[in-house]
Amino acid sequence: MPRIPRFALIGLGVALGLMLLLAAALFLLLDTSGYKARLERSASQALGLQLSVGGGVAIDVFPTLQLTLDDVHLRRQDQEIVSARQAKVGIALGSLFGDELRIEKIVLTQPVLTVSRGRDGRFDFEPDTPPATSEAAAQAWPDVSLSAGRIVFVDPQQGMGFEARDCSGELRRVQRAGGARTQLLRELSFSADAACAQLEKDGVTLLDLKFKAEAKQGIVVVEPLSTRLLGTPGQGSLRADFTGAVASYQIAYTLTQFPIEEFFSSMQLKRLAAGRMDFSATLTTHGSTLAELKQAMAGRVTLRGKGLTFYGSDLDRMFERFEASQTFSLVDVGAVFFAGPLGLLLTKGYDFAKFAQGDGGSSEIRALVSDWKVERGVARAQDVAMATKANRVALHGGLDFVGDRFDAVTVALVDLKGCAIVKQEIRGSFREPVVDKPNAIEALAGPALRLLKKGGDALTGRECEPFYSGAVAAPG
Repeated sequence: MPRIPRFALIGLGVALGLMLLLAAALFLLLDTSGYKARLERSASQALGLQLSVGGGVAIDVFPTLQLTLDDVHLRRQDQEIVSARQAKVGIALGSLFGDELRIEKIVLTQPVLTVSRGRDGRFDFEPDTPPATSEAAAQAWPDVSLSAGRIVFVDPQQGMGFEARDCSGELRRVQRAGGARTQLLRELSFSADAACAQLEKDGVTLLDLKFKAEAKQGIVVVEPLSTRLLGTPGQGSLRADFTGAVASYQIAYTLTQFPIEEFFSSMQLKRLAAGRMDFSATLTTHGSTLAELKQAMAGRVTLRGKGLTFYGSDLDRMFERFEASQTFSLVDVGAVFFAGPLGLLLTKGYDFAKFAQGDGGSSEIRALVSDWKVERGVARAQDVAMATKANRVALHGGLDFVGDRFDAVTVALVDLKGCAIVKQEIRGSFREPVVDKPNAIEALAGPALRLLKKGGDALTGRECEPFYSGAVAAPG
């Protein structure tokens, strides 16, 4: 073993001695209550918020100078934004002897972050904007990390929000550009990564949420974003642009081969359907309020599946009964479409349990396609249909998310050529839909209806414009 030079041992001893002397001086000479007040003042000035420490202050010098604060609160105009059971604050040593403490890093334990948005679309953590003519220097803020945290977002005016639990993450290289002050989110740059065990919004639960985010010059990119929804890993991304007069957003999300039974189970409906489906959505929007975001929404939403099993009713048998009784609700069948791409909003007003308690049979759904184009907050059916062993059902119309209404939605049983044999409309609000009675295209007896289903239009003298010509093929 090589010998350690004597001068190195002496230097190490001197360094350790100085650190011990510094630690002793800090513990014996520093007024922790005075430094708590300085810290509260320095942080409040830097953030434009009010910092208060309800508990005690402890000082550590290994491996760096650090203050440990208990019961920390950050407020704006008496509204609490952040609270934490404990905060560890890294302090630049040289700043101890100046007028202001320089904070290098903050570590929060069991924090609760509450963010709300006001009537003007501004978040409560944003400081007051000075006059446009004033210039401000660039700011660099300390890195922040958190563990075992909870994040709550509320928008009282719009009646919306979410809550994330058991969150951890780190916010790094946080800077605010210098120049004229306009809006905080336009001037911030940062890097972040975070993970939350659970996020709940409007009865929908996302598990294992993880993401990375980068912000620069008013543009925030969240990618990759991963979640677990309906028992299946999902992937997505978000791009927010705050450089314009109003914020704009681009959202993409994909859920591949999720079990449809998990979807119905989330609505307390057991064994309504089985099988796996693919879901994807690509949407853009802009605005400051929920109404504006709905009005500007555009993009595409798709749901597709094959080899599904529908429990509770033998659909083909029900169609056969319709031939004799002329009493049957096609909208009950079409509800499967609503339960897919945009369903959680719609299904609140629909009685799925009634359909699940049908004749006790089951149906094979060979193919289901549900493609929608969204424009100005209205989702228009582009290709929405499904095929059982012997029948095909299709849907036309739109879902108006601005007015929360069905927009000329029609469900039809179609023949081999795609012509409608029977139509039925659903209208009114999502929460209180009105379902009209089925409307046969002609006064059909059972044999004539069976002939039409087999493509016997020429024999019956019937001509029509096809109701459906999409990707779902007629039963062979």
